[in-house]
Amino acid sequence: MNSEMTGVLATFLITLLIAFPLGKYIASVFSGAPTFTDFLHPFERFLYRICGIDPNKEMNWKQHMVALLTINLVWLIYAFFVLLFQSHLPLNPDGNANMTPDLAFNTSISFLVNCNLQHYSGESGLTYLTQLIVITFLQFVSAATGVAAVAVLFKAFAGKTTEKLGNFFVFFIKTITRLLLPLAVIMAIILAFSGTPASLDGKDTITTLQGDTVQVSRGPAAGMIAIKHLGTNGGGWFGTNSAHPLENPSYFTNMVEAIAQCILPMALVFAFGFFINRRKLGYAIFGVMTIGMLTLMIPNMLSELGGNPALAKIGLHDHSAMEGKEVRFGVAASAYWQVMTTIISTGSVNSMHDSSMPLSGAMQLLGMMINCFYGGKGVGLLNYFIFLIIAVFISGLMVGRTPEFMGRKVEAKEMKIAAIIALFHPFLVLVSTAIAAYYPQAGWLNNPGHHGFSEMLYEYTSASANNGSGFEGLGDNNIFWNISTGMVMLLGRFLPIIGPVAIAGILAGKKYTPESAGTLQTDTATFGIMTYAVIMIVAALAFFPALTLGPIAEFFQLY
Repeated sequence: MNSEMTGVLATFLITLLIAFPLGKYIASVFSGAPTFTDFLHPFERFLYRICGIDPNKEMNWKQHMVALLTINLVWLIYAFFVLLFQSHLPLNPDGNANMTPDLAFNTSISFLVNCNLQHYSGESGLTYLTQLIVITFLQFVSAATGVAAVAVLFKAFAGKTTEKLGNFFVFFIKTITRLLLPLAVIMAIILAFSGTPASLDGKDTITTLQGDTVQVSRGPAAGMIAIKHLGTNGGGWFGTNSAHPLENPSYFTNMVEAIAQCILPMALVFAFGFFINRRKLGYAIFGVMTIGMLTLMIPNMLSELGGNPALAKIGLHDHSAMEGKEVRFGVAASAYWQVMTTIISTGSVNSMHDSSMPLSGAMQLLGMMINCFYGGKGVGLLNYFIFLIIAVFISGLMVGRTPEFMGRKVEAKEMKIAAIIALFHPFLVLVSTAIAAYYPQAGWLNNPGHHGFSEMLYEYTSASANNGSGFEGLGDNNIFWNISTGMVMLLGRFLPIIGPVAIAGILAGKKYTPESAGTLQTDTATFGIMTYAVIMIVAALAFFPALTLGPIAEFFQLY
């Protein structure tokens, strides 16, 4: 057990050691400072030229959002039609069929919005071509979209009063050329040399130790799996995701994938502090996020390592909950993955979350419900910004002065937007779950009762938080779930991006007031505690009743 916990601590520390200098590098890339990747300038200029982009044209926040939404609409239409006709296209050695319209609708939206909720089984639901030109492509551009959106936040607070917030397409292209592609190539090479397939061959026939003959799917998986984690995407090449022995062959690759899915969300927090020249604020935000992560990690870890009391009652001394977990990883590494993949909205799995202990399931749900402890690529920091603005407003009222952040007054307009965005996520999750629970669930639930409710709650929480993991006891590949979660994913992705960017743009255009002795300091431990309290109180008030009906009730039923 000590060696398992050592592996978990080593994984987190290595992630932090990579994320900090990576944050400096990201800040340099977006600020235009010299970096070692400047040799890519000619290639980027070529892309600007063929796409008709003027890289020197500055945009305000509204123009940023128009560009973001327009290009995403183009990708959505493209992905939908390719998935509809995939069986007629090349690179389909296993003869996989076309997707149905409702499944193509769900899948194209899912990967567009960085959710990667999979209502199909990876290796049997897609062809090699669609895995590459739809899934892998969208995993790059959806991650770059989130980073380009948070770059607007960087620009908004880097200077004084301004409406010039950079160029969306410059941020987007640099994210891919300077960040995602180089890291993905390095990781893909590591995975390929560790046993992950990287060829165009079809299924292979193998004979097991029992003498059975089985067909094993292969394909050019290593590259897709690399961006799956680096882009906090999460969609697996294989149906069982990173629990599959070819997608995640060993404890070493498990560490690589766990590190990869966390380094950029963490690095972007540091990059914010470096970019606006307020390192202390970046450290404070990272500290609050880390405390939030530990708030969920510790109960989850203890619950999984404690074993199942139902087995103890019948004389089986199960010292840890191994159901649904891979022996090559163990309980501690699986529990660490469960929390990290839900708080950062990757949604990949190396164990079956449906087999988690009830308290663990509650922690995973809370990670997605809060959705700002590190968070997804770019959007985690945007979500945190909403709670930060609310904390600024409440703190200002408590001490009797006008709320302000970074020298800009926070007024009614910004607070209305922040309140709407903070409440919109629970509204989407709870209303959708209520509708699903109201209608007959014939064929949906393998586990009726409290756990069945948790499965439905988890599905909509995952969709709204753009996470993508699931309690897989739910039969979700049908018209109801495909359409309803598709709509939730769309709304849950773009409104929480538009809201924070709008607030940042509005604040950037306001008169800048230099800080004085009476200014509320937002980079202190006291304000960090205040922000943490706001996050936890809002989440508790919004979601606690639903959690009581699901995993909390199951916890008391079990114990």
